[in-house]
Amino acid sequence: MDCGETESAKYWLSVLTDIKNRGVKDILIITSDDLPGIEDAIKAAYPEALYQGCVVHLIRNSLKHVSYKDLKEFSSDMKFIYKAPTEESALKYLDDFESKWGKEYPLALRVWDRDWDRISTMYRFTDEIRKLIYTTNAIESVHSQFRKVTRSKNQFPDDISVLKMLYLSGIEVSKKWTMRLPNWNRILAQLSIHFGERVSKYL
Repeated sequence: MDCGETESAKYWLSVLTDIKNRGVKDILIITSDDLPGIEDAIKAAYPEALYQGCVVHLIRNSLKHVSYKDLKEFSSDMKFIYKAPTEESALKYLDDFESKWGKEYPLALRVWDRDWDRISTMYRFTDEIRKLIYTTNAIESVHSQFRKVTRSKNQFPDDISVLKMLYLSGIEVSKKWTMRLPNWNRILAQLSIHFGERVSKYL
């Protein structure tokens, strides 16, 4: 955990550098929402790491520009894009999607065009790995637990007191993490093939 006043490439580089200094030699894939400067920081600290933007955040950002009457149909059409088996087929669905909805909702479509490079990493992998990397929901769930304990306090004397409270809360939250990741052995084998020695040398 880390406290920072602003989000920037410099801040995220300091976070990643701290992680590296504490022994994390390599990171295969980093998933985040659209954090200012995060991609530049990743390139500087872990240049071989793949970056995956959160697809759920992209979907939400797109849907906020859509009228309620079209929400269901728009969402249904959008699924073809992010559930496509390959990037090539996803781009074809995106073209069809833009042809159908582009004139009525240009801002909703602009989100996809603007963020495509951020989210397209997932198409290199199988569905099993995609489920692990396409969204930041896992960490968002932890954040929601943290908000419950901080909401009751109006202010903290300093950053250390915040970190202490979140650390203790994190211990309680982690007690619920008892379920084994489904198909982990198969996922690990796929990662070993994709990333080669970067994975195999640690097995």
